Amino acid sequence: MSLTEEGQRFLEAVQPSLAGFQQALTTVRQSKDELSGPLRIVGPRTTLHAVIGPVMDEYCRLYPEVQLDVQLDDRIGNWVEDRIDVGFRLGNSPQEGLVARRLFPMQLIICAAPSYLRKHGRPQSLYDLSAHRCSAFRSPSDGRVVPWRVRVGDSTQDQPVNPAFCTNDEAMELRAVLAGEVIGQLAAPTAAPLIRSGRLLPILLENMADHYSLFVYYGSRAAQPARVRRFIDLAVDRLSDSSAFVLSPAELHAASYPG
Repeated sequence: MSLTEEGQRFLEAVQPSLAGFQQALTTVRQSKDELSGPLRIVGPRTTLHAVIGPVMDEYCRLYPEVQLDVQLDDRIGNWVEDRIDVGFRLGNSPQEGLVARRLFPMQLIICAAPSYLRKHGRPQSLYDLSAHRCSAFRSPSDGRVVPWRVRVGDSTQDQPVNPAFCTNDEAMELRAVLAGEVIGQLAAPTAAPLIRSGRLLPILLENMADHYSLFVYYGSRAAQPARVRRFIDLAVDRLSDSSAFVLSPAELHAASYPG
């Protein structure tokens, strides 16, 4: 057998291995490319910092080559035109054709600082609120004063309040409630750690609404790069029915009348 024939046979023998190695290199290269680049996320301006902030911090540590582009906006935009990868929304899907995963119920808790209740007393019903100093949130998107959403029996309804304090910034509203100036209706992701620490007391528990839920939205998983799928999986794993953002009935009742 000539050297040329022997070399040819050797090449034919190793060709499948070389092809497999090349395919493996291509797969690794594609995976690396999919774990870099932009990741566009949208969500409501209110209540979301405490919820997705830790998820984003962990994601950035795991995938430092991905560039997060986060837009917080209470309006519901056009998913396709805005080129969004992942969205967080309260309630139902903002746009047909999207996949939605429920994360946890959004409790809307009427609460006050202990100093407010010592000074002004505790309302015993929604009717009593007319005699109390209440806060209201002004929608940043359209400027309207948002009524409280409350449970009455088995249904929910709007509860207008005559605000002693009104703002379009959640942090400012929380500051006024913590200072004992007003009663506020706060979402559980904001209120829960303050209730657990005793800085706020939940009141009118029978009227606490929890009809909304926080959802994560995204397009077809088949068309997503790995960086998007990894973020969705991380968000679902860390946030689904998280006790950090939902107060149990036992916690609420114990916190309502401490001691």
